Amino acid sequence: MKPEFKKQALAHLKKAEGMLKKVIEMVEGDAYCMDIMQQSLAAQGFMKSAYKIIFENHLNTCFKAGMESKNNKRKQELIAEMIRILNKI
Repeated sequence: MKPEFKKQALAHLKKAEGMLKKVIEMVEGDAYCMDIMQQSLAAQGFMKSAYKIIFENHLNTCFKAGMESKNNKRKQELIAEMIRILNKI
C-alpha cells in the first residue's frame, strides 16, 4: 500500500476502533439507545472512509498494473474480483 494511503486508512481505522470501543462501553452501561446508534453511525462513517481509501489505493496500484499487463486471464480475474467486492457494498 502506498504510504500516503496507508497513513490515511490507518487514521480512519483507529478512529473507528476508538468509537467502537465506546459503543461497546455504552451498550454494557445501558446508555440511551439513540446515543449508541449515533456513536455507531460515526464509527461506520470512519470505516466507510477507510474502505474508500483502500479501494482507491488498490485501483491505483494492483488493479492498474494488472490491467496494463498483457495477461488476459489476469485481467479477467481482476475484473471478477472488482465485481465481487462491489456486490458486497
